Amino acid sequence: PSVGATINIMIAASRAEGKTIIENAAREPEIVDLANFLTVMGANIKGVGTDIIKIEGVNEMHGVEHRIIPDRIEAGTYMIASAITGGDVYIRNVLTEHVKPLIAKMHEMGIIVEEDIAGVKVKADGKLKAVDVKTLPYPGFPTDMQSQMMALLTQADETSLIIETVWENRFMHVDELKRMGADIKIDGHSALVKPGCLTGAEVRATDLRAGAALILAGLAAEGQTEVKDIYHVERGYENIEERLKEVGASINKVSE
Repeated sequence: PSVGATINIMIAASRAEGKTIIENAAREPEIVDLANFLTVMGANIKGVGTDIIKIEGVNEMHGVEHRIIPDRIEAGTYMIASAITGGDVYIRNVLTEHVKPLIAKMHEMGIIVEEDIAGVKVKADGKLKAVDVKTLPYPGFPTDMQSQMMALLTQADETSLIIETVWENRFMHVDELKRMGADIKIDGHSALVKPGCLTGAEVRATDLRAGAALILAGLAAEGQTEVKDIYHVERGYENIEERLKEVGASINKVSE
């Protein structure tokens, strides 16, 4: 299911004449949040959070104030930042029900994740266990966390398997991780990630999540890592270097 397509159809159908039915609709939290927003504005939307959404067009909608939900992928990235460095970090403003697939995999790896109403605490103080990961539409493991998870799995005790079922060409970060010493083999939509030590290198972000994965790998690597084309990362993370600095990371943004 396409998140973008579901979003655009919902918006258009809210003001269109008559009834619109979206089949195979995306179920991500962002879809639910948008539907809640549109409903408060006066839209008539039913079935959100399921794979069939029904929208009855209305003649008029009005302005409202709305607080958007926290970014679950940003939260997940910082959770992995704590785990990959053997840290003990509390991440605020996390809706834990939105990151359950990641929390489940972290528990499998032996990472301590403590949840409360305001956020999560992530602590990794031992050798990480290998796990297998298969990306799926929500509520499965998100494809947008696959590259970050791959960086983490390079630090596991044994070989892990990642299967990408959502996006094509989602392994663009692999060659860059290999520059840092990662032992990863690609076979179609699968990646075998073997354990090993990462070393600093000059690498290039090919997209938003790949760039995040390279930053995470750099935090765990021996020596200095330079990530080029960081503008990809800035598209989805606000002041990532400053936030990582706040919890002890040695990271600086430099002009290219």
